[in-house]
Amino acid sequence: MQEQHPLSLIIKNLPKHPGVYRYYDKDGKLLYIGKAKNLKNRVSSYFVNKDHSFRIELMVRRIHNIEYSIVPTEKDALLLENA
Repeated sequence: MQEQHPLSLIIKNLPKHPGVYRYYDKDGKLLYIGKAKNLKNRVSSYFVNKDHSFRIELMVRRIHNIEYSIVPTEKDALLLENA
């Protein structure tokens, strides 16, 4: 049986709820904060879709950890993203 990468486990278990996601590099430095109507779909899109700009591709390669917060609505996610 093949061992899954920790990011794969995180992405697999993301909820399909509104929220804010945070990407961190291997040193724990925050790379990006984003909001989502559906966390699972939005975060997964970074890893499945290969049609990103060079800047986004570089960031995705550096992601070592993902944290997220679930909120009741997309509007709440927008407020939290900008807090």
